[in-house]
Amino acid sequence: MKVLVTGVKGQLGYDVVNELEKRGIEAVGVDIDEMDITDAASVNKVIKDTNPDAVIHCAAYTAVDAAEDNVDICRKVNATGTENIAKVCKELDCKMVYISTDYVFDGEGERPWEPDDKQEPLNVYGQTKYEGELAVKNTLDKFFIVRIAWVFGVNGKNFIKTMLNLGKTRDSLTVVNDQFGSPTYTYDLARLLVDMVLTEKYGFYHATNEGICTWYEFACEIFKVAGMDVKVAPVSASEYPAKAKRPSNSRMSKEKLTQNGFEKLPTWQDALTRYIDTLKENGMF
Repeated sequence: MKVLVTGVKGQLGYDVVNELEKRGIEAVGVDIDEMDITDAASVNKVIKDTNPDAVIHCAAYTAVDAAEDNVDICRKVNATGTENIAKVCKELDCKMVYISTDYVFDGEGERPWEPDDKQEPLNVYGQTKYEGELAVKNTLDKFFIVRIAWVFGVNGKNFIKTMLNLGKTRDSLTVVNDQFGSPTYTYDLARLLVDMVLTEKYGFYHATNEGICTWYEFACEIFKVAGMDVKVAPVSASEYPAKAKRPSNSRMSKEKLTQNGFEKLPTWQDALTRYIDTLKENGMF
């Protein structure tokens, strides 16, 4: 089997390529220098030259606040770029995995989002990722649309790295305590995505590490695991006005994973401990 992975320089793409190679599966990782997904001709050439059995599409425009001012480029990457890939996958009759987000929902309520819940994006980023979902669903039969949230990995920026860096220079911080979700380690997620792509159990899925917390609770656990003495005070999201509206409810139901024979990911606390150990081993903390 041969798998093409987009966004290889990002947190998830990097781990997906490593996971594929670990299992002896041929992986071709590309980023914007090798394949500009907004350029249909580039996508056509690179995918056809590679001739993969599957494409795992991790590349995306993820700057949520900047997206509000850069609607065209955000849409070009998340919607048009995804459609460009889906069209070539259709031609080659190859599988496609599209990484989406809980931002396709309205972010309200308290119950976990189900894969077939109504999509009502609450910002530009969410809207363009939803348009990407539609492009995949309307073009292909052999697709996996996997919605993720609160992601962290070794390769790239994330909330944990931000907290650790702030904790080096400050002894107290305030963190939002009224947004709920599940931190998700790209190392764990990559294993699931590779498990998936080896099957034909197509459709919509949600994938995050197990357990729910607020950003405040997450921050407290980060400093505890890292052995840093930083006081964290809870605040409401309204005290941190941002250009793009954020979901207060990012809880995701993962029952469909179990129903289709996939293993759920470990708890987020377990993932966090392993992640910080990895950062230490690599001299990154």
